[in-house]
Amino acid sequence: MIGPNPNIKHPIPMHTRVGFLKGLVTAPNIEIGDFTYYDDPDGPDKFAERCVLHHYPFIGDRLIIGKFCAIAEGARFIMNGANHAMSGFSTYPFNIFGHGWEVGFDPATWSRELRGDTVLGNDVWIGMEAVILPGVTIGHGAIVAAKSVVTHEVPPYAIVAGNAAKVVRMRFDDRTIWRLLAAAWWDWPVEKISRNLNAIRGADISLLEAAV
Repeated sequence: MIGPNPNIKHPIPMHTRVGFLKGLVTAPNIEIGDFTYYDDPDGPDKFAERCVLHHYPFIGDRLIIGKFCAIAEGARFIMNGANHAMSGFSTYPFNIFGHGWEVGFDPATWSRELRGDTVLGNDVWIGMEAVILPGVTIGHGAIVAAKSVVTHEVPPYAIVAGNAAKVVRMRFDDRTIWRLLAAAWWDWPVEKISRNLNAIRGADISLLEAAV
């Protein structure tokens, strides 16, 4: 048991709607870990264009997605390029249309709205048509319910839902979560992961820790 090749585009034969994103996304401002996949009936090849919106290299923000994440159809990552200046009376971006409207624009009024990188931990499940707003961090093992709008940090192993998304419940108690984060199975060599799948997909934390 050695597992699939994380760099292959379509790892499931005859099911090309699923793709490992590491081999599909080449944008320098997007980082994606091994075995993270996107599922779309139109195919996963256009993930960066369809799902990562307002992501302009000159801004400098990054979308960082960990390993073993599952991203469902229609998920959207709204990046910092979508933000408007909000310190004045109008949020309308007059300056981008030029023809004199750019004169006097203070770039600092816009840059103050930047929220930084958007980060997904490892083993995160993003439900269908969920929306992740700029600068959000989603912890390891979290689940984002379908059609949720995530506006704030999501703790590791939390289940969040709604608009704005709130914690519905934690998947495990605090001590188990601490032990899972310490085990960090997603960082094991793939051969070790393959040998210990029953411990990883099971619910006995002692069995998982014994494999560390």
